[in-house]
Amino acid sequence: MRILVVGAGATGGYFGALLARAGEDVTFLVRPARAAALRERGLRVVGRDETWALQPRLVTADEPAGPYDLVLLSVKSTGLDRAAEDMAPAVGPDTAIVPLLNGLAHLDALNTRFGPSAVLGGVAKVVTVLDDAGDIRRLAPLAHLSLGEQDGTVSARVEGIRAVLEGAGIDAPVPGNVLTAMWHKWVFITTFGAVTSLMRGTVGEVYDAPGGPALGPAVLDEAAAVAGAAGHPVPERERAATLAVVSASGSPMVPSLYRDLTAGRPTEVEHLFGDLTARARALGVATPLLDLATLHLRVHQRRVTAPAVAGA
Repeated sequence: MRILVVGAGATGGYFGALLARAGEDVTFLVRPARAAALRERGLRVVGRDETWALQPRLVTADEPAGPYDLVLLSVKSTGLDRAAEDMAPAVGPDTAIVPLLNGLAHLDALNTRFGPSAVLGGVAKVVTVLDDAGDIRRLAPLAHLSLGEQDGTVSARVEGIRAVLEGAGIDAPVPGNVLTAMWHKWVFITTFGAVTSLMRGTVGEVYDAPGGPALGPAVLDEAAAVAGAAGHPVPERERAATLAVVSASGSPMVPSLYRDLTAGRPTEVEHLFGDLTARARALGVATPLLDLATLHLRVHQRRVTAPAVAGA
């Protein structure tokens, strides 16, 4: 199976590295600057008492060398349009595209560009970051990538991809409804993001402040209500797992959205929060805390993306 990984960051880079280390035919489509760094240093995975590296096969947008059997699309939503343009020559009539973005809006964009039959649903769960050296730092053992057809059917191509992923040590279940799994991940990531971003603190800092323990459950109730109204109710075990993350005394955990926010970088506010709150309004679900988080992130977004004032 010829595999193209679009992006070599903390998520796509890690899954792609595992596949390449297992002997799969993996190519990474990256920007020229990232390509130069990877050629010089290699793709390195560090942390949890292990360090390993490989020399990845790399292409840039002017040389995708397609078509591929499988495209793992792992970019931030802000880079989705450009990534779709760059990878288009790599997509043939039998290519399966598995996007690893959070939320759901990217499915509409990819379905329009490549056709819904080419696009699978996907949910990635991995605890990695890209450190200052450009290495993928592994913070927890989790390596989970669930996928499935958007219409919920069990297909031979999904089973084939699952077998390849699991052969590389990646837990790859096929959920009964991948869109439901995507909704549940969306509920988790927006709850986690709202709690930390609104309060500008780690999970532990928020939880340990007076009044802090009430925030996580309140935000979760809102996000879960939107999912339920959309036909994807969050089961109690999923709610409990989310609460365990956002309601932990002393926890240093923060999501990547919070790291982008505090570093003064753009965030995925519209893809994650704007879309969710818009759906909430359409469904008649009140989401005052998520609306507040959306506004907070939009103000930041306007500040960091506004054109520089001449002479300032």
